[in-house]
Amino acid sequence: MVVPRLTPTLPSSRLSAADQERLRKFYERIRADSSTMAGYPSAMDYDYGELKDLLDYSLNNVGDPFVAGTSKIDSREFECEALEFWAGLMRAPDDDWWGYVTNGGTEGNLYGLYLARERYPKGIVYFSQDTHYSVTKNLHFLNMRNIMIRSQPNGELDYDDLRETLKVNRDAPPIIFANIGTTMTEARDDLGTINEILDELAISNRYIHSDAAMCGGFAPFLEPRPRFDFADGADSIAISGHKFIGSPMPCGIVLARKSHVNRIASAIAYIGNLDTTVTGSRNGHTPMFMWYAIRALGEAGLRERARRCLELAAYAEQAFHEAGVEAWRNPDAITVVFPAVSKGLQRKWQLATARHISHVILMPHHTSDMIDAIVADIACELQGAD
Repeated sequence: MVVPRLTPTLPSSRLSAADQERLRKFYERIRADSSTMAGYPSAMDYDYGELKDLLDYSLNNVGDPFVAGTSKIDSREFECEALEFWAGLMRAPDDDWWGYVTNGGTEGNLYGLYLARERYPKGIVYFSQDTHYSVTKNLHFLNMRNIMIRSQPNGELDYDDLRETLKVNRDAPPIIFANIGTTMTEARDDLGTINEILDELAISNRYIHSDAAMCGGFAPFLEPRPRFDFADGADSIAISGHKFIGSPMPCGIVLARKSHVNRIASAIAYIGNLDTTVTGSRNGHTPMFMWYAIRALGEAGLRERARRCLELAAYAEQAFHEAGVEAWRNPDAITVVFPAVSKGLQRKWQLATARHISHVILMPHHTSDMIDAIVADIACELQGAD
């Protein structure tokens, strides 16, 4: 059979001169802004040049990644390989895990909460006040009962408050939403402590979701290893792909115990596949980025990226201290926190700011020169305020 070549019907030459100039200026702005983004976790040291030809195809991984459907323009085989790699790092049980590549951490968290609701329809979700803003939105979507728990000063869950609140609500199965890297301080809730509290209260019906969007990519390489994954009692885990790993498009990975997923699976004749995901059509390009990253870097390469980020974070914290800035970070965090800076510096260095603090998040592509420039600007601002 002869396969005809596809002829483009929207060549770039159709753009007017004005539109082409607009694109040129847009590229210039994006290049410039990419060199000064310090407050948001987006690794930019990747090179996916070998995948550029895939942009000529509409890759759609509709349905379950582990089930072949009638639509074949997809990247399922690569998606499954990427999922198997991360399932191994998350210490998922060999015969009881499932997952898919999402469009980001919010979708992964929505999926975890959805599974929890189906497992325990009358359950109550417990999450800390430092939890990502999207979680309250997800809880509203799912119409789930929930209680906010206090946070400790460093952003970590207040376990005493959790214990006392659970005591009052023993009639409803608890669904614990654990932060493995909070938005502003990169605090990590400890699943070991959470499970100890649940055991102490003789609560056997439980569900724990780990929001590891921020730290999931490098937490397996920390020593001591945080208690956050399946071996530590998680039922589902969400990881971001465009943060520590690096991707030109927002994406993520959600992993869950297959026994939970089986509760919501249904066969769809139209696609010849199972409906097990949140969205119908799914991006088929982002799984290729996740696959390429793990094949190019491997576990050793990811470990080295984690080492570099931690090294840069330590350098930044010390530089702030030497400049007289009261900066701090949680143990083994790549986020360095300091008093809130002016709107001007927030815009210049794209610094996330909330509740009287700002932060920098050190990614593999950052340099000591960039850190020095940021510290100098903040120190100068503080001196001017004095």
